[in-house]
Parts: sequence; C-alpha cells; structure tokens
Amino acid sequence: MLDLKLIRENPDLVRDGAARKRIAIDLDRLLELDREARAVQKEADELRAEQNRRSKEVGKVAAAERPAFLEDLRLLKEKVKGLETREKDLAAEVRKLQLRIPQIPAPEVPVGPDESGNVELRRHGEPRKFEFAPKDHVELMTKHGMLDIERGARLSGSRNYFLKGAGVLLEMAVLRFAIDHMVRRGFTVFGVPLLVRRDAMEGTAYFPGGEEQAYTCEKDDLYLIGTSEVPLTSYHAGEILDESELPKKYVAWSSCFRREAGTYGRDTAGIYRVHQFQKVEQVVVCRADEAESKQWHAQILENSEFLLRAFELPYRVLHICTGDLGAGQVEKFDLEAWMPSRNGYGETHSASRFHDFQSRRLDLRYRPAGGGALRFCHTLNNTVVASPRILIALVENHQQSDGSIRIPPVLVPYFGADRIG
Repeated sequence: MLDLKLIRENPDLVRDGAARKRIAIDLDRLLELDREARAVQKEADELRAEQNRRSKEVGKVAAAERPAFLEDLRLLKEKVKGLETREKDLAAEVRKLQLRIPQIPAPEVPVGPDESGNVELRRHGEPRKFEFAPKDHVELMTKHGMLDIERGARLSGSRNYFLKGAGVLLEMAVLRFAIDHMVRRGFTVFGVPLLVRRDAMEGTAYFPGGEEQAYTCEKDDLYLIGTSEVPLTSYHAGEILDESELPKKYVAWSSCFRREAGTYGRDTAGIYRVHQFQKVEQVVVCRADEAESKQWHAQILENSEFLLRAFELPYRVLHICTGDLGAGQVEKFDLEAWMPSRNGYGETHSASRFHDFQSRRLDLRYRPAGGGALRFCHTLNNTVVASPRILIALVENHQQSDGSIRIPPVLVPYFGADRIG
C-alpha cells in the first residue's frame, strides 16, 4: 500500500495514478478520516500526559480535596479510554480505505484504457509457416493420449481436465527444466504452502479486490493460492532483514488455483484458461532503490525469455499500459508465445515490480548497512513457466506432418525421448 505521508502530501499525484489505472478510490474520505485520526491521537496523547502528571500528584492532595481529585482523575481516565477506542476504530477505517489506493504507475508506463493500450516492444522468432493443415493442441494431445477434457469436465466441471501419459511427462520435463535453470541463476528453490491466511493474500495485494478469483476454505479461513508469489513474497513478513542479506532470490514450483470469475465465454476451448495449473514462479526482494529494482525487473524478464528461446518458441514482449496494470504494480511486462490455433500470441508470463507496495502491507523491512531508519524492501516477481498453457505452444509449434510432436533438444534429457508419436 502507499505511504500515508505520501498520500497526504501528494493527493493529486495519487488521484492521477488511480485514474490512469482506471481504479475508483475515495481519496477525500481517506484524507478526512486521516485528519480526524491524527486529531484524536493528539488529544489522546495530551490527556494521557495530563493523566500521568495528575496521578503523580495524588499523594500531595489534601485529604479533604482527595475525593473530588480522584473523581476528576477517574473521569479523565474514562475520556482517554473513549479516545483510544475511537483512535483504534479510525485507524481500522483508514487502513481499509488505504488498502484500496493503487500504486502510482511509473512515468514510462504507456497510458491506455485496457489491454488494447499495451505496447509491443519486440519480437523473437517468426511464426512457423506450416506446409500442412496444423492441428490444435486439443486434437493433438487427445490423439496421443496426453489429454482428456471430457472426463475432466464430467468430474469437476468446466475448465478442468486430465493430463495423461506423455502429457504428464512433458509437463514435468518443462517444470523441472525451469527449476534447474533458475537454480543455476542463483535462486533458492522452495516448496510452499498451497493454503494461506488472509494476511498473505492482503499483504501481496490480491485482497481486497481479488476475492472473487480465489477459492476459499471457509471453515478454516484459508485460501488456495493462485500463484506461489503469495507465500514466497510473504515468507519474511514482519521481519527486519540486514541489507547484507539482500537481494533474496526465490523460486517455487506449486499447484495454483483460480476461479476465473468474470471470464465466462472467454478462452473456453482447450486448456488456455483453466482452474488448476502448475507454475514455477520467481520472486526477488531487494533494497529500496529504483535503479536496482529496474535492474532486477530486466533480469527476471530475461530469465523467462531464456526458456521460450530454449523451447524454440516465437514470442513477443509487451509493455503493459496503465489501464491493464494491477493495483500494486509500478510497471509490468508480459511475454506472449505464438500459438497457431489462436493465430496469434497468448500470454505465458507477467513480470512485475511493486516498489514497497507489498512490503508495507507485509511489514517487510531491512536495516541499512550505514545505519539510519529502517526501510521497506522492494519486491518483484515473474512467471518462469506455467503449465498447461506452455504445452499449447509446445505441441502446436512443434507438430510434424506425420502427426508426431518434436521435443526441443533441451527437454529431451528430461522427457526421455525426442518426439511424441
């Protein structure tokens, strides 16, 4: 969340940032409550000081005057107690509104209303020109016993599926290659909880606002994660790190769950948009330094581009516009791989930087090496690879005229063969 001091001193900047992100906020109400909260706090502090001063004088009061003095002290104590209750209530109301204020986009982020305003930065590779009529991933994977959507839907409803045989082995090959790649680049690998408390969802800025996308275990007040970004970024919540420990570079492979609320009728064919999937996610926690944040943003993007190049997939890089940014993001880049059945590019990765938006919510700080005040860390994250979406690009781009599917050389040692079929 944004620093209250920044909000107080730069209300127009905050309003403009929310307007560019197309996120409605009640800034006037927040500022009004904040002023009241500070006034109540000031009054409470003054009365507490008066209460302490007068408590020390009890022994000096004459016996005849003591009952009246003690009654005044009791009334003063009651007034302080009432102010403290009001102070607590106002703080909760302020935080509730503060959590709804989005991060201010970086100046270089393109301005646009929605995904139509995203800007293509570059492309790598050329979409394949087939000398035969290519099949889509559903037909290919069903033919080779890799996928069963019909029974998945029968068992669990729409957007569910069974991976089978070579489909499972190919998914495992992709995920393990991704983990090994990130470990070679100095990231520590994690196994993470799939169920988290609300604090973690709120701390990573998925709540409030994203409750409809999460699966809730109401009896236990727990939520299934939609990405391992949530437990990874929350790993040091409430801690004070030493600057010498930074940056923290973490990677996790986990199952992920999303309700996909609001996407009825979108991407219903195949396995592009599903409720349950596997993902390898990378998270960086670094110093509160703009240049360093940008450097890590470029690095985590390159980590993922490397995979797409290794898999021999054409892709493009998009600079996400203001209207398509999430509430917490300062800046975001998407990677989209070419998917022949879509006759276009499909999103496979999202690389985001947040400055201290998440760390303020998580109370994640570090102690500067040279001394001075504690500072909130900067956080970043990006998909390394997500399945089954990446399988769409792999099987469709590498299908052969005889119906077989070629396995990219980097995956052959993991998969155990150079083709399917």
